[in-house]
Amino acid sequence: MAYQKLQTYRALPVIYSDTINIPNIMTLISGGANDTITASKLEDTTANFITDNVKKGDIVMNTTTNTIAVVTERDSATVLSLSADIFLAQPNNYSIFPDNNQGCVLYIGGAGNINVLTAGHDELVFTGVLAGTYFPVQVLKVLTTNTTVAANTINALW
Repeated sequence: MAYQKLQTYRALPVIYSDTINIPNIMTLISGGANDTITASKLEDTTANFITDNVKKGDIVMNTTTNTIAVVTERDSATVLSLSADIFLAQPNNYSIFPDNNQGCVLYIGGAGNINVLTAGHDELVFTGVLAGTYFPVQVLKVLTTNTTVAANTINALW
């Protein structure tokens, strides 16, 4: 009997977004913890975002609260402007990734519908996806709109 052979070596909880791709965790640029709270900013006095080559369009993941934003400007070596206000407390840990995801497969932990943007840039709603299954489609993002699977139940796999 044939079976699907899927062996992954990295995984990340998926944060649903209509605008931001799932970050490719195999290409970490920088990480640390914020030490100041300013609206829509990431401030880390121990970081050097210039040396780390953080740039506009990179994806910032607050790994404490599982929220994401995009870098809209590198203000200085220690301050980034973000597309969303994801650092509401301190310290919150963060990781920064380039927006270079070529696609990942998904593990679905809850049943429902999943709206995805595929690696081929097709937006599709898959209905009736079962809990506890692998989703063998190369996915760039799980869209908030029309996704009914409970948040924090989908993992990206590479």
